[in-house]
Amino acid sequence: MQTHLTTRTGLGLSVRIATADDEPALQAFFDQVSDEDRRFRFLAAADHVSHNQLVPLLEADHYQSESFLAFDSANGELVGSALLACDKALDCGEIAVSVRADYKGKGVGWALLDVLGGEAQGRGVRRVIAIESRDNHAAIELEREKGFTPEPFDGEPNLVILSKTFR
Repeated sequence: MQTHLTTRTGLGLSVRIATADDEPALQAFFDQVSDEDRRFRFLAAADHVSHNQLVPLLEADHYQSESFLAFDSANGELVGSALLACDKALDCGEIAVSVRADYKGKGVGWALLDVLGGEAQGRGVRRVIAIESRDNHAAIELEREKGFTPEPFDGEPNLVILSKTFR
């Protein structure tokens, strides 16, 4: 599956499912994600993303989980990563999006949220959630603009859950 999208800023994206062969590209991609965004995405501070952190992005089962990569259509460079991971009943799915630092503000995150939402709806998922650090104001605002509702994360005062219900 390969989808061609145009972001709200006119940037052309080619989006496809990630494979195990994408590990070197993902490793290099996350080196180009800001330190802060990498910390927000993995909820841990590290200069580089480890193999173990990449495994869920590379070994999606294509039923409960799916991992997407977004490439700039003009130059073929990897600029975004998006993950949908659902429970066994496909009732609830967790989503996560990362965008390369030099592509922030170009609509890549916005477009990938649409891809994840469409994928979740297509699988019959009732609700998707994003777990965010309360300090990740940009992601929280973007998700709220896309119809997500914030709610507390019990026992974790530094985190917030943003959810969107489809049915």
